[in-house]
Amino acid sequence: MISSPAVQATVDHGALAHNVRLLVQASAPAQVIAVLKANAYGHGAVPVARTVLAAGAAQLGVATLAEAFELRAGGIDAPIIAWLHAYDPDEAVEVFAEAVELGVELGVSTSAQLRAVAEAALRADRPAVVAVKVDTGLNRGGFARADWDKAFADLANAEAAGAVQVRAVFSHLANADRPEYHTNAEQARGLREAVALAREAGLDPKLVHLANSPAVLTRPKALVDGLPVFNATRPGVAVYGLSPISGRDFGLIPAMTLTARVGLVKRIEAGDGVSYGHDFVAHASTTLALLPIGYADGLSRALAGKFEVVIRGKRYPGVGRVCMDQVMVDLGPGVPAVGEGDIATLFGPGKDGEQTVDDWAKAAGTINYEIVTQIRGRVKLAHINA
Repeated sequence: MISSPAVQATVDHGALAHNVRLLVQASAPAQVIAVLKANAYGHGAVPVARTVLAAGAAQLGVATLAEAFELRAGGIDAPIIAWLHAYDPDEAVEVFAEAVELGVELGVSTSAQLRAVAEAALRADRPAVVAVKVDTGLNRGGFARADWDKAFADLANAEAAGAVQVRAVFSHLANADRPEYHTNAEQARGLREAVALAREAGLDPKLVHLANSPAVLTRPKALVDGLPVFNATRPGVAVYGLSPISGRDFGLIPAMTLTARVGLVKRIEAGDGVSYGHDFVAHASTTLALLPIGYADGLSRALAGKFEVVIRGKRYPGVGRVCMDQVMVDLGPGVPAVGEGDIATLFGPGKDGEQTVDDWAKAAGTINYEIVTQIRGRVKLAHINA
């Protein structure tokens, strides 16, 4: 068994716990639903679930039921909501029935989903716990405003028949990373309207949630005014220590550090090209180090020539194209203090001079969310301070 991985993403659970405690404090008196979709943003859903619950999260949120089932299989018995469903009609009933039996709260966004959930509840012989998603302006998932009256009437009938228990009404912000933007207040008003309609229909949702990471950390007045009506928040990326607003420091600690072991060290001469296409040509003799990580592992080709690594306390630039499973680093013209097996840090919290996820996102022209969720392939996840 290989005990020393070539490429490793180390997840610091001390950082996760710190971030959750900060989000719990910022959300109070609302409870926190920690979002663990996409394998906890690449950090490992089951171990992360244990830590965030111990740190004060009241519930977990995922996109798909497959993600919810993975958490249940991993021994997580806390409340879980899953809200993104795409099944054919026959499959939907079967999958929803499994969710009902496992006590997973089902986000419902369409009338067809509601019918399938009601049938699934009959098959499972117990009510389905439901969260109603309403579209308040993102124009993505959720019941359209024109359908709210009928949706709540249908839900009330299903609840009266013992098929569902409506636990929550929720929506999602379009511009939470711009706290001053007018649509935040408009969407908050829209969700209040939806909750009022639900109650007029005879429903009594216990939870109402709208705020994601940027909304929790910036606390737009529209959302503060909603408390305790909005009595839950739904942070995602901030759980993992990444700022949801570029350039803003909220006191979060990045939880993931990406490292790779040096595979070989070799000398090249002036005029030698490196890797496919010889995009990099040495101007003078220099020494290169090979790292066994590439775009199949989440190191984007867009980062070619734009990233640096830290080896033995010193920064070195990546050179040449990012290949599928390897990349080269320029160690410079002198005698290198780097050898095979040394550990190169590609990104981390930044405390030891290494680049951060935000540095990579800026260089690649993307967002920090994408960087961590793209770490995959042969990268081994390791957990510390759990």
